[in-house]
Amino acid sequence: MRFDVIAVGGGFAGLITANRCAQLGLRAAVLEKQQGERYACNSRYSTGISHILFQDMRLPGEALERVMTEATGGRADAALVKAFAHTSRRSIDWLREEGARFIEINTPTGRSLCLAPPRRFKEGLDWEGRGPDVLLRRLEDNLKKRGGELLRGVQAESLLMNEGACVGVQARQGGGTTRFEADSVIMADGGFTSNLDMIRRHITPRAHRLLVRAAGSASGDGLRMAEAAGAQLTGFGKFYGHPVHRDAFTLQNGELWPFPMIDALTQCGLVVADDGRRFADEGRGGIALANAMAQLPDPLCTTLVFDEAVWNTVGKDGPTGNPMIVSLGATLHKANEVSALAEQAQLPPANLADTVARYNDAIARGATAELDPPRSMKPLAAQPIAKPPFYAMPLCCGITATMGGIAIDSECRALKADGSAIPGLYAVGTTVAGLEGGPGFAYLGGLSKAFILGLLGAEAIARRAGKG
Repeated sequence: MRFDVIAVGGGFAGLITANRCAQLGLRAAVLEKQQGERYACNSRYSTGISHILFQDMRLPGEALERVMTEATGGRADAALVKAFAHTSRRSIDWLREEGARFIEINTPTGRSLCLAPPRRFKEGLDWEGRGPDVLLRRLEDNLKKRGGELLRGVQAESLLMNEGACVGVQARQGGGTTRFEADSVIMADGGFTSNLDMIRRHITPRAHRLLVRAAGSASGDGLRMAEAAGAQLTGFGKFYGHPVHRDAFTLQNGELWPFPMIDALTQCGLVVADDGRRFADEGRGGIALANAMAQLPDPLCTTLVFDEAVWNTVGKDGPTGNPMIVSLGATLHKANEVSALAEQAQLPPANLADTVARYNDAIARGATAELDPPRSMKPLAAQPIAKPPFYAMPLCCGITATMGGIAIDSECRALKADGSAIPGLYAVGTTVAGLEGGPGFAYLGGLSKAFILGLLGAEAIARRAGKG
């Protein structure tokens, strides 16, 4: 079979790239390995909040460029950042023309857009008929109207190469092998969240102790194929994730993610390892904490500690945990004395009592920066563990999306280690490197990477085909 363009992966990144290519006069196909009508993917499971580093995607390009550069400590690729930031608002406008509906919502960093209808603040997943699900189906319909195809049950296995150029994809389909020839191939299959071997290689040797807080469809095939074709893989080590109640892992309770979202509780309380000692700055937020948890000898050894005051204030602010944790029957230890709480949570009582005492004293003196490790007080301030009863919640580390991947330029062309582009090979969405990470665990946002890079990649392909 022959197409002008083939996108590997049927999430937003692949469907947006294919639609824009088709809109510009190219014959495009999307290869999706799953067969279901509404196949699982992070695009479909997402909350629909569309942001860049939790900032409004409609901000001026210069402002977004500055935010991205600062958040990554200057480590992001400057040319890619510039192209990304200055295409952000246009990507929202383009999606609206495609039929996307957005509403404005309040976030801790200001106003942001959310795909409508928004998901409900209820336990577990809530994607059917919600904004992302609706938009994915609309994009598939649009692609068909433009003469393109979304081919389900097609598992891309390797790239077809000719004298260093990518000229198609070899895939498994219906028990056999099919060659899909194309002038351009776009890797858009969402990183490697569900590939334990790649997580061990790039993030932590204890991959089997992490919760896949995601659709489970991102298995790293695009990265594997691109690397085999000569593309450079780079930018690994960090990931987008959150602390999650441990019962989600040990009891496989799927109603404990993505909501309740317990980040705010961890930012106001303290988190200890199995020795009863803190190991990270909880105030840096859930993404930083999840990354710190992943590097522990056992990512399943952590416990969140807080008091009655936090449980009845922060705990009740949105889908934070109270009463979701209780109504789901999840483990929540409770005691009037810290020593008794430690025994319930199987923590060393003396160590936990000492940790809590030092923590409370530092808050009282306004000296949380003197703690080891130091404790940030923004955006949410640490709250003392002073009002009984006291609570201990077992945690696990949830990984939602990987950072790092295929090196690309500002036109989304896959690059070799020497910086030269591989003709015919592109990458968009969560498969790419060059935009995230750094000392602050900067996470751009999965939807923004799909929206923006999808347009950039498609338009670069069309220009090279004389269609732009």
